[in-house]
Amino acid sequence: MAIRQLPPNLINRIAAGEVVERPASVVKELVENAIDAGASRIDVVAHGGGLSLIRVTDDGSGIDRDDLVLAVERHATSKLKDDDLSHILTLGFRGEALPSIAAVARLTIMSRARGADQAHEISVDGGRKGQLKPAAIGEGTRIEVRDLFYATPARLKFMKSERAETAAIADVVKRLALANPEIAFSLSTGDRATLRLEPCPPGLLDHGLARLGRILGEEFVTDALTVRAARGSLAVEGFAGLATLHRPNSLGQHLVVNGRPVRDKLLAGAVRGGYGDLVPNGRHPMLALFLTLPPDEVDVNVHPAKTELRFRDAQAVRALIVTALHEALGSAQHRATASLSEQALSRMTRPAGVSMPNRQAFGFADRAQAPLAPISTPSALTHVSADDDSAVAFPLGAARAQVHDTFIIAETENSLVIVDQHAAHERLVYERLKKAFANGGLSRQMLLIPEVVELDAEAAERLAGAAADLERLGLVVEAFGQSAVIVREVPALLGQGNLQGLMRDLADELAEGEGSLVVSERLDHVLSTMACHGSVRAGRRLNAIEMNALLRDMEETPFSGQCNHGRPTYVELKLADIEKLFQRR
Repeated sequence: MAIRQLPPNLINRIAAGEVVERPASVVKELVENAIDAGASRIDVVAHGGGLSLIRVTDDGSGIDRDDLVLAVERHATSKLKDDDLSHILTLGFRGEALPSIAAVARLTIMSRARGADQAHEISVDGGRKGQLKPAAIGEGTRIEVRDLFYATPARLKFMKSERAETAAIADVVKRLALANPEIAFSLSTGDRATLRLEPCPPGLLDHGLARLGRILGEEFVTDALTVRAARGSLAVEGFAGLATLHRPNSLGQHLVVNGRPVRDKLLAGAVRGGYGDLVPNGRHPMLALFLTLPPDEVDVNVHPAKTELRFRDAQAVRALIVTALHEALGSAQHRATASLSEQALSRMTRPAGVSMPNRQAFGFADRAQAPLAPISTPSALTHVSADDDSAVAFPLGAARAQVHDTFIIAETENSLVIVDQHAAHERLVYERLKKAFANGGLSRQMLLIPEVVELDAEAAERLAGAAADLERLGLVVEAFGQSAVIVREVPALLGQGNLQGLMRDLADELAEGEGSLVVSERLDHVLSTMACHGSVRAGRRLNAIEMNALLRDMEETPFSGQCNHGRPTYVELKLADIEKLFQRR
């Protein structure tokens, strides 16, 4: 076939395929235009999941009469003053959004420029431009998009349900509202307003959390930690949820770069690095981070939707975010999310007409075969506190009992604390191992009787091959025949522990990596595995001194609110909530 130039209407429809993926894409482009116009208020209306109607109204600078005709032409923009793509300060700049939308829908723009006496209107129907005419509207712009994709009906087959498309629109508006807290937003879907946000006073860390709560929920406000760090021209600030506040998807993660909400792989990876092993696999923490840097240090012209970026110094950006998150989470010490107690209490109550679960559902099974381990005498606490009354003043309180040889029950001045002894001690041992390794290495102790661990041949070979690296971690391991290793020394912090299980799990860890530096590359995983097998196990009876010592160590150790696998180490039930269970309030 001979080469030919495509007609303008087909070019616009192809461009629409890149820019206008679904109704939410239209909302994004129109709201971004309103933000770039300096609007202080933006109102969005969507009917039929955005396929029937999308209306975006703003009080921004508006569009002059002559510019209104040019606004619906391809590659026409007011946002590149010097044609410099390396210094972009606006959300939009390609000049493709309006003509692309107009190519596949019925588009009407009404606008009155700031200070102008008259408003004007222009319509484009499936790419066919109408005549400019007078309109009645206050200062600002109103854009209506009706019958989206009527000009390309094949695209309608790929749309999801009205509810799903409406949810996608709501997510776009929330992300843009979160990135621009100084602007008032409203969203109406159908006959009701689903979101209404008043503008936030200047000062994100001082005033922004309350508004974030309207978007991310009050649970986030309760569990948010302040994040602030800077390095040269790079700066990040915002709020990060506690590690125990996580979701099954990343919808609760909001990342903003120079005012632009993004879904960038580098930044998402930095978030995972910042939380590390504090969050369980497959779960995602909640946060809102605002990164600022010189515009020539980031390329926003990588993707048509402009949600992916390219940084000039990607490593510096990642290091800043990881460090900032690590410091914020470390400041929380043993603190865990308040929602854990709410979840626990909700499991103890059932709606009217639903039979109560049996006693074993809550873990308080009949103790005939495993009697309760009570605190022996108040004098047993003297090494931790002077008496019981002073011990309850500690954040995690005074140990009162051990249930099922697994859970420590502690009392504070206004709550009951339930601690998973294995999960808690696992985190403590892990943090000690990391600290000792960072300070020059782990001290070792020789086993009186070396332990032989039987494995399959491949696992034994992996352990023997990593013997030099394992020795730096305090484990002296040698090959013992073709399918076994012998352990001669272990880290003093672990004691002998469960060496059989430890060796098997370490062999599995080594199988996850490649090359001779696998231990170094997966150091945290290896140390976590060692801590798991060297900590107090569930089912071990503890005395009062051991239980209270564990509580005090938790209070002084960073990240002790969750174990190495991201699970919570304790749940706190407020006395007021317990009283409500028994109708005392």
